[in-house]
Amino acid sequence: MASLFSSLKRSLSRLLILIPVILGLTISPISVGALYPSDPSSVDTLDTSLHGQNLQNTEYVKYDLSGKDLGDADFSGSYFSVSSLQNADLRGANLQNVIAYATRFDNADLSNANLSGAELLKSVFTGAVIDGTDFTNAVLDLPQVKALCERATGKTADSLQCSGLNQSYVPASKGENKFNPGIS
Repeated sequence: MASLFSSLKRSLSRLLILIPVILGLTISPISVGALYPSDPSSVDTLDTSLHGQNLQNTEYVKYDLSGKDLGDADFSGSYFSVSSLQNADLRGANLQNVIAYATRFDNADLSNANLSGAELLKSVFTGAVIDGTDFTNAVLDLPQVKALCERATGKTADSLQCSGLNQSYVPASKGENKFNPGIS
């Protein structure tokens, strides 16, 4: 009987917490803009050339910036999520400390762009031009690093740490099995 009262008490407290939330949503529904705040507010209002613009700390959620001239633009501290920068001109752009989650950079020109400190998880760079691009301390998925290292040279290869990519890898069949000592 005590567990029944305890269960009822928990259910009642959860209901009391949810009632104000439900009432608030019915009185004033949340707009899509509140869920995905972006600046600029719409892709349609974007100028076709944002070359050299200061776009620091802006948000691009589900934006299609494909083919845009974004060369020399300053995107430092910006946030991209599920966006497309395919075929975009990002030559010399400052993308330092951006978060670009699941963003497509396919065939984009990233020549001499600064992506240092960027969080680029789940992003794709197939066919992107990366001559002189700085990836120092950028966080990328290992398959993307390997794909980028296949065509990276000079400063770009150094910033991706391509030379040390396979040095820390030890196949499971070699060395000591640290999870099951004594088993090789």
